[in-house]
Amino acid sequence: MAPGLYRANVEVAKACEKLQGQFTSGTNSIAQKSAVIALTGDLAPSYDMVKEFTRRRERTLALVKGIPGIRCFEPEGAFYIFPMYPHISGKSDGKETIKNSADFSMYLLNTANVSSVMGDAFGEPACVRFSFANSMEISRGPG
Repeated sequence: MAPGLYRANVEVAKACEKLQGQFTSGTNSIAQKSAVIALTGDLAPSYDMVKEFTRRRERTLALVKGIPGIRCFEPEGAFYIFPMYPHISGKSDGKETIKNSADFSMYLLNTANVSSVMGDAFGEPACVRFSFANSMEISRGPG
């Protein structure tokens, strides 16, 4: 190595690269125009959506908290919940046995048409993520 040149720690260099990319890349024109509208426009639609997402969150939490053995914290700003189901592993309906969050997610999809994301994807194998971003009318499904 030439005099005066030093090697950076690889992890630190990668973290610096990520930061540099975020600080030096410009905001695109669509985001700029959106920001102008957000700062100068009518906020009533935003307040209406906050109320709607609060209603969806409360309904989703009520449904999930009604299931014995499942714990769930109330999200403060996300449009999904992340309940913990520590006692589901090993449960069986006679046809399938749940071994992990991937099994549980697939079971919900195949038997109840409920979409979820396995907790393993977020580093929490005893959890499953459910979104309440969809309208309650669409979420109810047919019947």
